[in-house]
Amino acid sequence: MNPNRLPPLLRRALRPLLDPYRRFRHARLIHAVRVALGLVATILLTTGINLPHGEWASVTMLIVIGGLQHHGNIRRKATERAYGTLIGAVIGLAIVAQQSYLGWSLLTYVLMSSACGFFAYHAIGKGGYTALLSAITVFIVAGHGDNPMADGLWRTVDILIGNVLALAFSFALPLYAVYSWRYNLADALRECAAVHGRIIAGAVVTSDEHLKRMRKLSASLVQLRSLMASVSKEVHISQTELDALQRNLRLCISLLEILADTRPAADDTAAMEALNRSLQQEHRFIRRRLVAMARALRDGRAERLQRSGELPSEREYSDFPALNGYRALTRQLVANIDDMRQRLANSAPRWTFAHVITQESAIETDRTHSDQ
Repeated sequence: MNPNRLPPLLRRALRPLLDPYRRFRHARLIHAVRVALGLVATILLTTGINLPHGEWASVTMLIVIGGLQHHGNIRRKATERAYGTLIGAVIGLAIVAQQSYLGWSLLTYVLMSSACGFFAYHAIGKGGYTALLSAITVFIVAGHGDNPMADGLWRTVDILIGNVLALAFSFALPLYAVYSWRYNLADALRECAAVHGRIIAGAVVTSDEHLKRMRKLSASLVQLRSLMASVSKEVHISQTELDALQRNLRLCISLLEILADTRPAADDTAAMEALNRSLQQEHRFIRRRLVAMARALRDGRAERLQRSGELPSEREYSDFPALNGYRALTRQLVANIDDMRQRLANSAPRWTFAHVITQESAIETDRTHSDQ
């Protein structure tokens, strides 16, 4: 839904729900409400039509979406859950059938243990979630082999109902992983700009504030890494391309750490002034590119990635030769940031998918971060 096509009054009223950034900020609350409503729906449905063992629909709802915020994860887990349910249900019903007709308890135990051992073998590695759920479903359906066939069938139906409802509720105000990836990456780039500003301003790089910022950037790398698989599935950006962007950010953080260590002492004003004077173009370029990328990611306007100027030309300096290493690192940072900008621009048609945001929200976002 495009918010800009709605009447102005309705658009303003629904803006907290339509704006992906606001949903991102309140993701935990939205997730909690969605799970609660999903459980209410499963309870009302199973009790309303008097389905036996209806609690398994609620259990399935919790298993599929209880610990998953992002839409890409929910779809993947729901699909794996469906496969695991069907495989486990077929095997469980077969075990119940042989127990009902043959009555060989020892054979039942051997079959159940062998089947679960097979699933445990495949639970470590690719497809492990499906294998694990298959083993669990065998016991849900068959018990210890003594469940009536009717109970096994009803439990299978309940599990499938819970699976379908979980997938349906994932479409209610979906929390796409790509938005979390974009906003977290935007915050990390702004933080990089702030750290670089502190370095060139001569701020103390051993202070608690600087170390806190660097720890925050390190945590951002871990958080972004955890989102990549879901982002790749949602918007069909290859893992290789996401890895390249992750490498750009990691290299940016590493270069900032080295620049902080190789920067002249704050009391060496002559060296600091010469350094900032000789690298004025590079410093301005780094600031503009980092902020432009952050804004493009935040509001979905990929054209921001095309508005920065040319790369500063390389120059040689005769003053303070000891600072040439610092200058070379700054040039490397410039090249890395420009490479990241180009990668984001090339992949923009993917990560801006179906993204619409009201003009008011975009202006508000820019105003909020204009002082950073």
